[in-house]
Amino acid sequence: MVQTLALAGSGLLWLIPYRGVYFLLYALGWRELLRPYDPSPHASLGYLFWVTSVREGIDRLLPVASVGGSVAAVRLMRWRGLGAAPVSATVIVEILVTLAVLYAFTALGLLLLFHLGDPGQGYRRLLITFLFTLPAPAVIAWLLRYGSLFSRLGRFLSALVGVNALSASATALDHELRACLGRGSSLVTVGVLQFVAVSSAALEIWWVLRLCGHPVSISAALILESMTQAMRHLAFIVPAGLGVQEAGLVLFGHLLGISGEMALAVSMAKRLREVLCGLPALISWQWLEARRLRAA
Repeated sequence: MVQTLALAGSGLLWLIPYRGVYFLLYALGWRELLRPYDPSPHASLGYLFWVTSVREGIDRLLPVASVGGSVAAVRLMRWRGLGAAPVSATVIVEILVTLAVLYAFTALGLLLLFHLGDPGQGYRRLLITFLFTLPAPAVIAWLLRYGSLFSRLGRFLSALVGVNALSASATALDHELRACLGRGSSLVTVGVLQFVAVSSAALEIWWVLRLCGHPVSISAALILESMTQAMRHLAFIVPAGLGVQEAGLVLFGHLLGISGEMALAVSMAKRLREVLCGLPALISWQWLEARRLRAA
């Protein structure tokens, strides 16, 4: 990271405030999903911005398989007096929309990469995986809306451990999920905001390569970001995508005429941004948790 900072210069630090655009867009989308449950609102946009940064800090920096941040987000929203079932439903629906957006973003990257000519074996493997798993968001959405998944799981666990409250909570969650998934205009708004947020990350790659003396086009930056994001989410179980992000940048960077060393410099710049954005969010979260414990 020190070498990358030395190569790119202090301009690299602009990635930190720029990430705020990503957090803001996600917070606005989440605000849209929460509006029916929190019209006042008790959870302001600023609070949602902070929770969003904590969520990413947990998912990026802690070994939680990219799901721990969502669990923590429900807890943090409960601090503002919102119900567990409604908040959990909005988080689940937001994750589902993110999955659909990532498929759309990957499709854009694959299309741009296709126009390069013969993009290689890595492209074909990713394309096959993309096409094979393409129905996943629609299938998951259908199951969440019509399959009463959590009610079924709650009944199973209640019979197993003899706790009836689990079944009631699961039924409430299914009800809120159906309500959230029935708000089509809100889902479209969230999807557009998330797509802009995800696409905006391509400018990080464009900026870093420009600072390193290897400028590329916006389309090349979009290809690198979309392919890297696709690989990271396929390997979501890998903590922080360690090695996956680097492999994606090196593999697809080679197709765009970017050396392995320069691709790794981009990866290190992204890792640096993750640390410098994530650590303050995690520290502030733990500080507030400690205050609540002392006050209890």
